Amino acid sequence: MTAPLPVRPPDPPGEPAPTLSKTPAEAAPEAHSGTPAHRRPSRLLAPLRETGKLFALGLAVARAIFRRPFQLREFIEQFWFVASVTILPAALVSIPFGAVIALQVGSLTQQLGAQSFTGGASVLAVIQQASPIIVALLISGAAGSAICADLGSRKIREELDAMEVMGVSPIQRLVVPRVLATMLVAVLLNGLISVVGTLGGYFFNVIMQNGTPGAYLASFSALAQLPDLYVSELKALIFGFIAGIVAAHRGLNPRGGPKGVGDAVNQSVVITFMLLFFVNMVLTAIYLQIVPAKGG
Repeated sequence: MTAPLPVRPPDPPGEPAPTLSKTPAEAAPEAHSGTPAHRRPSRLLAPLRETGKLFALGLAVARAIFRRPFQLREFIEQFWFVASVTILPAALVSIPFGAVIALQVGSLTQQLGAQSFTGGASVLAVIQQASPIIVALLISGAAGSAICADLGSRKIREELDAMEVMGVSPIQRLVVPRVLATMLVAVLLNGLISVVGTLGGYFFNVIMQNGTPGAYLASFSALAQLPDLYVSELKALIFGFIAGIVAAHRGLNPRGGPKGVGDAVNQSVVITFMLLFFVNMVLTAIYLQIVPAKGG
């Protein structure tokens, strides 16, 4: 026969049950403002994680562009939508932009006694800087917000999850046509804004500042060169790609239901503006270092 196991006597009434003591290393995380220790590093790494997801989406879209089948009907619909909401605002905004640049440059050249260079300086400012910036603002503000809201609403209705269950890639089916549409519309809008802005600057310089048409055109042909137009179109193409990718990324990752979709739209516009201004600075610096000035 085996001996019975010893039984621990019950604790006397009125005495608390014994608790295990915690080391200072274990007790320190709980005493830190009520925030669990495992959540603090994740909050610090959240911006890096979002940046990585954004770059991963950009690479996935770049690879999916050359895959079949290409969603031609979706691309045409998105191209028409983006163009319809941006053409008229682009034409209306480019006129005051060209006028302000022409008036400011004309006033400065009059002070310096170099009125003959007003046309070249103002047109170069419109083509190289103002036109791509206007395209970026319109594409991200009008088209990008609509793309983000559309994808975000599909996400909270679980349409994207249903597409993945059926074996359809949401990136191939929805994101790629929208990104290509923003890129193509951005390139075309850049040409429209360059022409309208140049005509607006010409009108205000000749009419309001008593400039001569011959000097305006002569200075433009003396200072401008074809790579100026190339870099302007390249900027517009890159800006359209960035605007489409950021809008798609925020639309695919909303938080908090319908309110989260509205927050994602605001975040997409702000993030796009920040990225576009930074990329514009980098591209301008590289262009000025690589391409020599005409006559230099």
